[in-house]
Amino acid sequence: MPGPDIDVQRPRQTELHSVPRIMPRDHLASPRPAHLLDYVKVVYRRRWIVIVFLTIGAVLGVIEATNNTREYEGKVQFLIESNEPQVTNFKGIGQGTISGLSEEMFYQTQVRVLKSRTLARRTLDSLNLWHHPDFGGGGASGGGSTWSFSPTKAFGAGVSAVKGFFSRPDAPTGDPRGEAAETRQQSRAIDIFLSQLDVTLPRNSRILTIAFRASEPKLAADVANAVSRGYIELNLESRLNQAKDASDFLGEQLASQRKQVETNEQALQRYREQNDAVSLDERQNIVVQKLADLNSAVTKAKTLRIEKEALYNQLKQISDNKDAIDTFPAILADGYIQQLKADVASLQRQQAQLAERYGERHPDLIKAANAVQAAELRLRTEINKVVQSVRNDYLSAHAQETSLAQALEAQKSEAQQLNRKAIEYGVLQRDAAMNRQLFDSLLQRSKETGIAGELKTSSARVVDPAEVPRSAMPRNRIRDFLFGALGGLLIGLGLAFFFDYLDNRIKTPDEIRAHLGLPFLGLLPMVVPNGKTPSAGLLLKNGMAAPLAEALRTLRTNVLFSSADEGMRSLLVTSTQPGEGKTMVSCNLALALAQAGHRVLLIDADLRQPKVHKTLEIRQGPGLSNLIVGAVKFADATVKGPVEGLWVLTAGNVPPNPAELLGSRRFREFIGKLHAHFSWVVIDSPPVLAVTDAVIVSHSVSDVLLVVGSEMTARNSAQQALSQLENAQARMIGAVLNRVELQRHPYYYESYSRAEYSRYYTAV
Repeated sequence: MPGPDIDVQRPRQTELHSVPRIMPRDHLASPRPAHLLDYVKVVYRRRWIVIVFLTIGAVLGVIEATNNTREYEGKVQFLIESNEPQVTNFKGIGQGTISGLSEEMFYQTQVRVLKSRTLARRTLDSLNLWHHPDFGGGGASGGGSTWSFSPTKAFGAGVSAVKGFFSRPDAPTGDPRGEAAETRQQSRAIDIFLSQLDVTLPRNSRILTIAFRASEPKLAADVANAVSRGYIELNLESRLNQAKDASDFLGEQLASQRKQVETNEQALQRYREQNDAVSLDERQNIVVQKLADLNSAVTKAKTLRIEKEALYNQLKQISDNKDAIDTFPAILADGYIQQLKADVASLQRQQAQLAERYGERHPDLIKAANAVQAAELRLRTEINKVVQSVRNDYLSAHAQETSLAQALEAQKSEAQQLNRKAIEYGVLQRDAAMNRQLFDSLLQRSKETGIAGELKTSSARVVDPAEVPRSAMPRNRIRDFLFGALGGLLIGLGLAFFFDYLDNRIKTPDEIRAHLGLPFLGLLPMVVPNGKTPSAGLLLKNGMAAPLAEALRTLRTNVLFSSADEGMRSLLVTSTQPGEGKTMVSCNLALALAQAGHRVLLIDADLRQPKVHKTLEIRQGPGLSNLIVGAVKFADATVKGPVEGLWVLTAGNVPPNPAELLGSRRFREFIGKLHAHFSWVVIDSPPVLAVTDAVIVSHSVSDVLLVVGSEMTARNSAQQALSQLENAQARMIGAVLNRVELQRHPYYYESYSRAEYSRYYTAV
């Protein structure tokens, strides 16, 4: 029955549907913390890899456990002393005491030495085992052992083969300049040798156990004993080499030090001869004593000069004052001057008495006056002599001080010069003594080293040598099997997680939320009817399986509640790439919406490879392409669907320009006018990354639903598709995970679709 008649060529502006433009994703959902069940699901999904490698490991374990080759073990009880025996009263090269943690490190180091490649090479050389079959050689063994598989030997040979792959066939694998150079065959033999050698050190014990496994009992004992002997010889050689190196070094140092001593002593003797340094100490004592005496004399002279200078300055100040000069201490202390003063006073009294009697011209008076003048002249002459004497004393004291000061400075210069000579002499003397002492010490150490190098004592000795074992080692077949199975399991688990890490396809709803940032709207399982190929168009009307029918109803419910907008909703159903089942989802979703009582129009907008008409088994044209170009009317292009309330608009004839038709104004006006006749418009469009049609149509609809094929779509591809839809401002309501193989991975998707829920399903 045809649908309502809609005139696409003359639309009314008021009938256009306004589509809100909303960005599809605000942000990516934060990934939830990893749970143990997530790792279990990874193992379950990659279970075949784990099973294959577990089986391989178990088979190898069985082969090793059933191996009939017998192995014999030779054991040596070996004692290593951390402190070497003290034979002499001096220490040899490398001797010392070890205690505490250092002792533990010492024994661990010796264990590593016993398992070193150098000792293994020495043992193989001493026993001539390079071509023995047990070590990868081709010669016949003395015991006639047969070839057998051993994972240990195979591993050692494999390591050697990998190492030798990167070198020339006959090139040494070690240092070509030293004894450590190894050919491929030697390297392989050493690897096998070390894999069969075991060195153990029990706790709280200094006795090590050296054990070697071989196919022949005598060979096992011989190798174990050879290892212990080789260690002792290697230890002695190491000490002898150290003593030789030390002796050579000390000899070189002695020769150099002898020359240095001779040079220092010759320089000291030349200095003695040039500077008369024989009596340097006595001369230094005399100079010091003279310096002290002069210093004391200068001090006394300076004090005397200060006193004389003070007296002289005082006399100069009172020289013009007769009364003051008379009181000068030196004048007061002079008896002759005091006698002259008394004579002058007596004569002056006589003159005064005569002046009272006689006149000025009286001869007696004149005679008395002349006597007074003569007495005063003698007094002044004596006073001047005293003054000159004080001045002379001052000048003499000053001259003496100057002379002593000059002598003191000269003595100081001589003392300093002597001190400099003493310092240089002392430096030369100390250098000579120190170098002589160092030479004596080196000479003594050289002699001790020579004696110590001759001592052939060792800190290691054999407590119990290895005896030829009488019986083979017991085989732990269960351990061999478990080791093989465990190794295979670990490899399988590692590869499973590695491949799962490389697999970036979307597989679960959690990955849709985490990597795409879209709401999860439903999970649609893949249904294979009658054990054949998966069906692409299973419809609710055709009596599909209950799980798929209920999954479609769940999707319908989530789509209905994905928006609160009223009126017609146009839903574009698209996918990232072809083959994800978008046509099946759009057809079945339209059918489910119609069954819920909605008026639904299903439009096939995939104008390049239309499939809706095949899914619903209806005619292809006329359809959407014919309607857009105006060749038919809407009523003639639509077809009544299989249920009430569903109309279908097929793609019609395949046009040469699908993108231009879907992006035309006619198509947008046509979508806008459908709200008056339908409550839902479901549009099936091409994949986003294949062509641009879906992006163009997404701008004209209200909602977009992304179909993601389980284990088909890569994350980066889906993210790229969403980015293109974002650029068109499409409103993403969510995503549906399609084509989920529940029968293949029931446990993996158990949290999303439980099997016991099926009893609530009802057939359609």
